[in-house]
This record gives sequence, C-alpha cells and structure tokens, in this order.
Amino acid sequence: MRAKLSILSVLCALCVAPAFAGWEYNGYYTGDGLYDDDGSRFVVSLRGGLAVSRAKMKNDIGSLYAEYFVNDETGVVVSALSFTNAFGTNPDEWPAGYSYAGYGDLATLPMKNDFRKNSFTAGVAMGITLPGKPQWRMELAYDYIGETTYNETPLLEGNMNVTGGDLGDDTIHVYSTGAKSTVSTDVVSVMAYYDFFDGKAKKLNTFIPYIGLGVGYASSKTVLALSDRFGDLSLDEDLGKYGTVDQTTGVLQFANPNDKDKYPSSTNMALVGAIGASYGIAESTFIDISARLMYIPKITWNIVNSTGSQHREWFSAENMMHTNFMLGLRFEF
Repeated sequence: MRAKLSILSVLCALCVAPAFAGWEYNGYYTGDGLYDDDGSRFVVSLRGGLAVSRAKMKNDIGSLYAEYFVNDETGVVVSALSFTNAFGTNPDEWPAGYSYAGYGDLATLPMKNDFRKNSFTAGVAMGITLPGKPQWRMELAYDYIGETTYNETPLLEGNMNVTGGDLGDDTIHVYSTGAKSTVSTDVVSVMAYYDFFDGKAKKLNTFIPYIGLGVGYASSKTVLALSDRFGDLSLDEDLGKYGTVDQTTGVLQFANPNDKDKYPSSTNMALVGAIGASYGIAESTFIDISARLMYIPKITWNIVNSTGSQHREWFSAENMMHTNFMLGLRFEF
C-alpha cells in the first residue's frame, strides 16, 4: 500500500510542478518570437471510481475422491467422515435407511456461484500526444482493482457419479467445501488513445470524446481460507500437508491465511479498452470521464501449507472482466 501511495505522490508532483515552471508548448520557431505549435504534449492522468467485476468460476481441484452415504428415503447425502462421526464405524450399529453410496471425484462438481463483485478502483498514467498528430495519445498506465471477497459455503454443488456403492453405480447430489477468499489486482498497461477533435490544441469548455486500446500485465493477489464444512475432504491423505487433523473429530483444519505473503500471486496478460470524454476547464487541465474494460483470461486461488512452501490450485475465475467507471483529471503540458 505504501508503494502505491508513493507512486501517486510522485505523479501528483509531476502534475503540479510544470504549472509553476512556465512550461511552453512544443513546436518550431518561425522567427520574430513566434512558434508553430506541433500539438505535442506531456500527459499525466489521475482517476478513480467503481470497478464492476464478473467472471465464470471453475473448479480446479483435480482428481480428488471422497466417499458418501445416502438416506434411502430422503435422498440426503452425508460424507463418510460425517456419517461415521455420527454413527460410528461398526456397520452393525448403523441406523436403518442409509446405504453406502460409494465414492466419486470432487473434480466433477461445478462451482455453486460465479464471481459478481464491485470494488473501488484507481489509476495513474503518463504519456505524450504525438507531434503533428495530437489526436493520438500514448500512455503508460497503472490501475488498481480494490480487494473484494468471494465467500461461499458450499463452494461446490451438483450431481456426482459414484461407484462401488451398495446399489451399484449411481448419481447423488453433493454439497462440498466452504471457502473464504479475497482478491485484488494490479494492472500495468501500454495504451493508445484517439481524441476526436480538429486542430493542434483541444478546445476548452467542450466535450471531446475518445477511444483507447492497450495491452498489459495483470498481477492478482489471491488469499484462500478453506474449510471442510461437509467432511468430504478430511479423509484424503494428500490434503493433510495443507493442515492438521483434529484428533477428536478427524476433520482437517486447513492452514490459517494470516500471512498473505505465503500465497502466490496469479499473473496473466490483460487486454484493455477505453471509451470516454474530456472537458477542458483550464489551459492544460481536463476533467476526464471514462469506462475502462479490462479482460484477464484467468485468476487462480490456491491452498497453501503453514510455511507457504507448497500450494495447490483450488479454483479459478475464468474470463474475468472488470468494467471500471472512472472520473479523473488529465493534465497536458
């Protein structure tokens, strides 16, 4: 966070300093103290607003088999651990009306809900308008998508094919896993804009529309607190290295995500599009209103062990689309 504030402070200083330095527009000296303005400008932008984020959530657990019992009358499904915790491990003591359903692969279950969140967003940019073609702007931009939560219990829900049960192969409806998670994203991009105006300089008190397109690098910080809410994870030996088993209940307690640095960042390319308009309020100062679309192909969430030395993908957001509605200031010197 301190790094982000430092970047903002430096760029604010860059915005203010030229105003007091008596900067002149670039151009060519034509004699008699006159210059021909070529339209080139140094550009600094500051903006903030609302990010509306949407993505399809995908189960990335991989093959992970769990066992279940089913109530023959109600169809209620109970994990093997929950069932034996309630009724013991001796089949002669099990209540009537339950059958051993068999085992199925949790990797086949869909995520219960997709990602639909809103958050704060802010951005800064530096660039130039091209000499002789001032309608074109080139900028190096940084945008931050604020932290949001994705909390789901159950995380997975759907029909699962099971085998090896008392009644042979069957299909049961399963609820599995609980998760509390967060995500925030930094995007660095190179942008090209086209401002729709004639001449070498933008007019004041006039709305000037623009469009933009760019490509960048996205780094998403994801943190995941996993729980075995339904007891179908705890019997898997491979998951034991990501937590500890409660000796009384046999339930796997996953590592507490207090240290966010233990979690790997999810990195990917980003495609950025922008549409907006500027309004000149003073020489070299413009109010900027825009909608910025940021497409990130995939963001992943991992479970980690207590030291952060091992991690395993658990789920992901595919085709993440951030729609950022932003208000800002743009300075052209």
